[in-house]
Amino acid sequence: MFGGSSRGRGNNGFDIDDEVHYPTRPVDKDKAEHELVINIKKATSPEETAPKQKHVRKCIVFTWDYHSSISFWSGLRVQPILADEVQTFKALITVHKVLQEGHPNTIKEAQGQTPWLETCARTVGTDGQRGYGPLIKTYVQFILAKLRFHRLRPEFNGLFEYEEYVTLKGIDDPNEGYETISDLMSLQDQIESFQKMVFSHFRHSTNNECRISALVPLVKESWGIYRFITSMLRAMYRRTNDVDALEPLKERYTSQHYSLRKFYYECSNLKYLTGLINVPKLGHEPPNLLDTGDAPDLPARPKTAIKSPSPPPAAPSPSAAEIDEQARMLKQYEDQQAAINAAREAEERRRQELEQQQQREFEQRQREQAESQRLAQEQLMQQQMMYSNQAAAQQASELERELLAMRGQYERDQIFLEQYDRRVKALEAELNGVQTHINSQMSSKDELIKQLQEQVTLWRNKYEALAKLYSQLRTEHLDMLSKFKQMQLKANSAQEAVDRMERMERDLKAKNLELADMLRERDRARFDIDRQKSSHKEEIDRLRRELAFSNERAEDASRSKNSEVSTVMQKYNRQLSELEDSLRAKQLQIDDLLTKLNNAGGDLERLREEKDQEIMILQEGMDSTIQQLSEAQQNQGLVDETTNAQIDTLILDNRKKLNQIIDSILQACVQKVDDSIYELESPTQAGNLNSTPEYTLSMIEKAVNNATEFATIYNLYLGGDVGGDHVEVIKSANELAQSLADVLISTKGITRLASDDDASDKIIGVAKSAGDVGLRFFENLQSYKLDLLQPTQRKEVAMRNNSQTREALTRLSEVVDGLIPKGAKGGALAKANGDIGDIVEQEMSSAARAIEQATERLQQLMSRPRDSSRFSAVDLQVHDSILSAAMAITNAISRLIKAATESQQEIVAQGKGSSTTQQFYKRNNRWTEGLISAAKAVAFATNLLIESADGVLSGTHSLEQLIVASNEVAAATAQLVAASRVKANLMSKTQERLEAAAKAVTEACKALVRQVKAVSARQSEEEDVDYKNMAVLEFKRREMEQQVEILKLEKDLGAARHRLGAMRRAGYHTDETD
Repeated sequence: MFGGSSRGRGNNGFDIDDEVHYPTRPVDKDKAEHELVINIKKATSPEETAPKQKHVRKCIVFTWDYHSSISFWSGLRVQPILADEVQTFKALITVHKVLQEGHPNTIKEAQGQTPWLETCARTVGTDGQRGYGPLIKTYVQFILAKLRFHRLRPEFNGLFEYEEYVTLKGIDDPNEGYETISDLMSLQDQIESFQKMVFSHFRHSTNNECRISALVPLVKESWGIYRFITSMLRAMYRRTNDVDALEPLKERYTSQHYSLRKFYYECSNLKYLTGLINVPKLGHEPPNLLDTGDAPDLPARPKTAIKSPSPPPAAPSPSAAEIDEQARMLKQYEDQQAAINAAREAEERRRQELEQQQQREFEQRQREQAESQRLAQEQLMQQQMMYSNQAAAQQASELERELLAMRGQYERDQIFLEQYDRRVKALEAELNGVQTHINSQMSSKDELIKQLQEQVTLWRNKYEALAKLYSQLRTEHLDMLSKFKQMQLKANSAQEAVDRMERMERDLKAKNLELADMLRERDRARFDIDRQKSSHKEEIDRLRRELAFSNERAEDASRSKNSEVSTVMQKYNRQLSELEDSLRAKQLQIDDLLTKLNNAGGDLERLREEKDQEIMILQEGMDSTIQQLSEAQQNQGLVDETTNAQIDTLILDNRKKLNQIIDSILQACVQKVDDSIYELESPTQAGNLNSTPEYTLSMIEKAVNNATEFATIYNLYLGGDVGGDHVEVIKSANELAQSLADVLISTKGITRLASDDDASDKIIGVAKSAGDVGLRFFENLQSYKLDLLQPTQRKEVAMRNNSQTREALTRLSEVVDGLIPKGAKGGALAKANGDIGDIVEQEMSSAARAIEQATERLQQLMSRPRDSSRFSAVDLQVHDSILSAAMAITNAISRLIKAATESQQEIVAQGKGSSTTQQFYKRNNRWTEGLISAAKAVAFATNLLIESADGVLSGTHSLEQLIVASNEVAAATAQLVAASRVKANLMSKTQERLEAAAKAVTEACKALVRQVKAVSARQSEEEDVDYKNMAVLEFKRREMEQQVEILKLEKDLGAARHRLGAMRRAGYHTDETD
């Protein structure tokens, strides 16, 4: 049955199979061992739940497949089981089940694992953090005792099956059977003590699933031992006639029967346990061991779970009279029992005296009969001596002796018969006395039961009365609470009305101040108008005086020079007309100002009237509010219920609408994450091609922080605490969804750096699992799912989903971190010996210097003399346009670097708090690496662009190289902006300037690309050939040449793309960017 014919002897004296066992089914052993380790890890997880049956079952099946449990013990040793007491306890449960149902070699190989089991007991404290310490120690002691038993008796299997034991070993030796039964009963006692400890460590406030799962193997093992002991004792009774020798075992068996019956009854009340196994049911009395039958089989699985009895209601305290009455009844019952016992003792004494007298008479008669027989023998001997010589006399004497012997036997039989008759009569009399005694006891017990039933009825009536009183008091208490709540709401509404009135008074004062300001403005305008009028009047008077003076001078001049007078008169008339025109214009201005002044006065009057009307309306509203408040207070008893119902309805409606809004926002977040997952898995989408592993890691870090912030704010929202406003919930949910979408798109983009397709699929798989966890995060927080839970369990949903999201993002971070070459990890931060802030400043400054040098080089190229002999006028014009576009790009990049420096300084100033700049950079090392890498990439791309422009001018570079350099500049710019955007605030001005500068760089790069494409298009137009007028053979030949050239270019394109991918995978951190 155990497999294998040859056996060796182990170090511990236990038989171990030396034969090499092969698996019973064709499977890969390495794969099977890997799956075994996974199943052990899942079965011994740190969650306080029961080990899954499927994982334990796979461990058991592995031992049967390979006839060995060495891999199982090795898998247990590599797990961090001893670090957590829950894992240790679950590991012991798994070991117990494997020992019970695993291959027989499992028990043999487990003998060498006792030091590990003892280590499990030593590593836990006295009680442990979760209360598993005593359980673990007791469990280890039980498993060690089980292993010792199997080491002494290897013929037993893990579940102690009697039929299998009988096939291996007989029970002809009663002594060996006695020892076996005694050892099994000792093991049964240890099971009894351990199950009592498990029940004593149940906790009412936590989940006891893990503790209950330990009872499953205990029930199976105790039932197997019980059946074995029953069958063994019956066999012992059949083989031995000495009942007294087996009496101690029988008494111990009876005690264990009642203990097991209680244990199985307590297990049947645990719904979780009855769903896993069939709990046996034992009878009230132990089975008859003299019966030849076998032990009962396991019962069928119950159709419905046994409901645990509800606790009885608390009994009311009895009164003194009732206590006295009950004491009197008990005293009367005790007196009756004492009288009955006294009569029974007297009857017993009389019976014993009668038996003693009969015994004395029987002994006297025996002595008399023996004496008479002796005398007859002597007489016969005398006669035989007289007739000894005669044969007939001898025969006669022989016959007489036989006759005398038969007569003596007959007399003895008569004496015994008389004695038996007297004994039967005495027993009949005793039986009648016992029957009379029992009848009297039964009658007294019936009377007592009747009185107790009356007492129970009385107590039940009192309990029902108290229950009604309690329900009435509870209803009144709830009514008082509702009225108190209503009064509080009314007081709050009254306080709100008072606050509203005070706020109206403050608004009225503010409006009066505004009106006073407007009146002052009106007075100031009137003063300005009066001042302007006086200045205009003075100017008119001056002009009139000048006119009069001019007239006098004209009259004097007319008398001397008529010709000059006419000229002067014309001149002064012209001036006069101009002055009159100016005067009319001034007058019109004055009229306009007066009109505006009148309109302003009218507006002020109208505004004053409107303010007065508003004040009157507010006053009337305040009076009506006060009047309504007083009426409401007077009619409070009539409208309280209606008002409270309306308020409750409004609160519920608003809460329902608010939940609908938040659910719609969460559904939108789900849709956004779902779209990102689709784009991640879609082969047609390339993702963010400008992303790098450093940038993706910084985005993952941002997503982790957003997840924690969202979970915290949502718990505050559920609890109605400060900081849990629905606006904050919507904002944090959108930020988390956006950050998850950015993580997925960036992860899709960095798959181009993977070494092969398997690595790319692994990255996409881990990212998809992170996206699915984030999607479930939003779905599980919707109101229709939270309504299904208890209020105390709702906050655990957000924290549990946050933990899962953080774990998934951490796994994604580990995978993405593997894309960074080992030599490049840490970058400048790993090589830095000084202040990290200085390093960042140096990198930004070096990027700015590189841009300045590139600008100076462009200016030198633009100022360099043109070689007209080598290039045509059109080529020179093209070169100038390319240089102008490149100069625009460098100028835009210079502004970009300045904006990035300002944004970086602002981020550090806002994010460091009370810590230093160096501590902020160290705390956000991934973001710092991304920022430094982006700055270097911008400087490198700018230098590449200048070199390409110089090469195009000198003829060493092509226009396509210039386009590639321009695209590289745009990609580096996008990387720098994305690196700054990770830590920037939402409404930051510096970030807006950085975005604008990046947009300008992109537009400049597009302009350069457009110009280069236009030049290429112009060159291609010049090279166009008229194919319509070409000969057929020439056309076919050129067509074949073009197809060959296309194939060559496609081949070169594929090879170039392959080399580009290999270069990117080998390391995107080149020496130039580093």
